Amino acid sequence: MRKIFEEKTKPLPISKEMVWKAYKKVKSNKGGAGIDKISIRQYEENLSANLYKLWNRFASGGYFPPAVREHGIKKDNGQVRKPGIPTVSDRVAQQVIKDLLGPRLEKGFHEPSYGYRPLRGAHQALTCVRENVRKYAWVIDLDITAFFDNVEHEKLMKALDRHVPEQWVQMYVQRWLEAPVAKLDGSMEAKKGKGTPQGGVISPLLANLYLHYTFDKWMELKFPQVSFVRYADDIIVHCVSEDQACYILREIKSRMVRCGLSAHPQKTRIVYCKDYRRKLKGKKSKFDFLGFSFRPVSKPSKRGGMFLGYDCEISQKSYPKLVGEIRHTRFDRWLTSWQEIADLLNSKIRGWIGYYDKFSSRTLTKVFHRLHNRLIKWIRNRFKRFRNSKRLAIAHLKYVYRHYRYLFYHWQIGYHLV
Repeated sequence: MRKIFEEKTKPLPISKEMVWKAYKKVKSNKGGAGIDKISIRQYEENLSANLYKLWNRFASGGYFPPAVREHGIKKDNGQVRKPGIPTVSDRVAQQVIKDLLGPRLEKGFHEPSYGYRPLRGAHQALTCVRENVRKYAWVIDLDITAFFDNVEHEKLMKALDRHVPEQWVQMYVQRWLEAPVAKLDGSMEAKKGKGTPQGGVISPLLANLYLHYTFDKWMELKFPQVSFVRYADDIIVHCVSEDQACYILREIKSRMVRCGLSAHPQKTRIVYCKDYRRKLKGKKSKFDFLGFSFRPVSKPSKRGGMFLGYDCEISQKSYPKLVGEIRHTRFDRWLTSWQEIADLLNSKIRGWIGYYDKFSSRTLTKVFHRLHNRLIKWIRNRFKRFRNSKRLAIAHLKYVYRHYRYLFYHWQIGYHLV
């Protein structure tokens, strides 16, 4: 650890090493500036003084978090999601408490919970759902309305008290829950007993704790034989029949209301996992989970021919997002060489393949088809001899593909031109 603090004793057991380790994690996670408009790079310009100031106040019990800056992100349905961005110092402070609480709370969390937990992730949650839909014909696709906005502080603190006897830790969590939000319109909004801002370092851990008691533990006691998968506030419940699904959904809705939450009336649905064994007609047979659509798909049989299975592929919501990322680069208007295009896009391509190619080989074919069309457009803009002939531009792209396969990552691993 760099020696950036004076050696002083403080009343709270927050060491200088804890703050330093937390800062390194915050730096690696990057993130934007908060309400003070100080970025991580600017924060580092006077790093010793900034971290000392934080430690001095934090370890004395006199730290009060500044307002959280609201940031608008447009959703697929046209609405705006509004995550909060704390200041760099506040993210470091939250990380200190998260590092302290995480291992303690992790011991009590349930196996079917995968979101924002160490050594767990979306692919494991998806794998579990894929296995379950082969066993169970019915699914409850549960969507919680504005979960982060409706977390009740009193219930959350009660859950925290069961695991964290230290009053100073509870004090700081309470302060973060009550920290004001600097709204997009410039106004300040004080928290009134509920809500935790998305974007806070400690928010995912607190959300898992809240849903652990609201849903996971309750399901274990109420329906011990029922399988479910939860990733943060995205929940899939597997049922053996439609009657069972209807009954459990009614009970879940009642439970949510008692805990200050509600199931979204339009997005929460019961789905029939239709395949070659399941013949019911007129039932909803598709649901989305973590960027994938689960639906009936034709699959090759080991004996030859095809059969109707039930599996996942990139969702109809995810596809336009990826295509939009390609379109928004507008590389066909300003880049001048193949290598520049590859340098711009390969990190994106690796990420897409790393996530979406996990379960379905060549699931991104349509996305890369759109990329290839934009490459053809770039060729026609860049080279005069191809400007008036799309056919010749396509031929040139095929030439580059054959002779420079190393250029783009998806070419390297076997995605072809179509």
